[in-house]
Amino acid sequence: MTQSIVIQVGQCGNQIGCRFWDLCLREHACYSKKGIYDDAISSFFRNTDARSDEAYDLPSTVQKIKNLKARAILVDMEEGVVNELVQGYLGDIFDHKQLITDVSGSGNNWAVGHKEYGSRYQEEILDQVRKAAEACDCLQCFFILHSMGGGTGSGLGTAILSLLQDNFPEVYRFVTAVYPSTDDDVITSPYNSVLAMKELTENADCVLPINNEALLPLVLDLLKNEKPFDHMNNIVANMILNMTSLSRFEGTLNVDLNEIAMNLVPFPRLHYLVSSVAPLFITKDLGLQPRRLDQAFDDLFTKDHQLVSADPKSSLYLACALMVRGKDVNVSDLRRNIARIAPSLNFVNWNQEGWKTGLCNLPPVGLPYSLLSLANNTCVRHSFTNLHSRFMKLYSRKAHFHHYERVDNFERSCFDESLNSLTSLVKEYEE
Repeated sequence: MTQSIVIQVGQCGNQIGCRFWDLCLREHACYSKKGIYDDAISSFFRNTDARSDEAYDLPSTVQKIKNLKARAILVDMEEGVVNELVQGYLGDIFDHKQLITDVSGSGNNWAVGHKEYGSRYQEEILDQVRKAAEACDCLQCFFILHSMGGGTGSGLGTAILSLLQDNFPEVYRFVTAVYPSTDDDVITSPYNSVLAMKELTENADCVLPINNEALLPLVLDLLKNEKPFDHMNNIVANMILNMTSLSRFEGTLNVDLNEIAMNLVPFPRLHYLVSSVAPLFITKDLGLQPRRLDQAFDDLFTKDHQLVSADPKSSLYLACALMVRGKDVNVSDLRRNIARIAPSLNFVNWNQEGWKTGLCNLPPVGLPYSLLSLANNTCVRHSFTNLHSRFMKLYSRKAHFHHYERVDNFERSCFDESLNSLTSLVKEYEE
């Protein structure tokens, strides 16, 4: 069985990580009632008591956990969120040696996170990554969770990605990156996002962009909730949970994480995958009552279920992975629905059969089934074009530019190189 390490960076990355670990534990508690440390649990957790395979207590309430440690490294240059996590009910699953924090924060400045903290904490971060990797029998993948708009997530998150590329080039790097909305209250977020995107394009194997603009209407519409961020984080955590289900549990059609990168990325730079989930599972205890299975397949390909603000049906598919979880779902259900939906989707002419399918026999807790689509679709360029225009509004006036120039080792050319990288990426998707 392969293992993955999760690296949570910044406030957003750590909050999504918190939801992921909670849901992951609930799932293993549901399906490992005897509490035996097995291959499924070892994919994201290590057992600190080597004397016994029956070495932990994992009740469904997730109140008491013995000897299990998450394969996680928590990084934030403001210690508040990480402190909350380790003092909360999940605190015992984190190895406190693998928490890397500071107190001053990055001031919503990519250069501070990437150049200043990136060099200051480089050795400590690398040391902890190596220790986490040594605790794996077969390390397959790094998951990096961070946001693009602030300073720590975008700056230090991409500095860590570069470290992984240099030191673990053979291990796949999956990035879940949360992009800011157009009315984001961080004035420098377009700068931070574009500077970070150059690093993601060069150093990641797959990027799952998440758009706050797409998530917020979904949650407000479903819950009428005034503080929706927990529920938004929950949707993202469930997406990761579904994507990793086949590396944790048995399935009729198995899909390894490395197969996603190999099958969905025909060109190295075009590795931004649009994710879609049905049914939308919005809180840890509340899922929408799912409709018929065929209806859920239809929902998956509508813009209302995308985690990026885009309509994939109006753009070109380069490839698409369809990962289904459910006890009563079988291969014929998958084939029938693909045959039914495929004619309405526009696949590139050299990859008309560009489907990758996976079927896990165990559904998420509380649902009869769950569907995840990961599409390499040119619709993602619209989000990048919007980001480009927001960047140019600031950059044309050199607004707030001096904050970046004050940082040691930051060169003005970083802005032009990042802008050129984004422009060429959009062009490649258009072509």
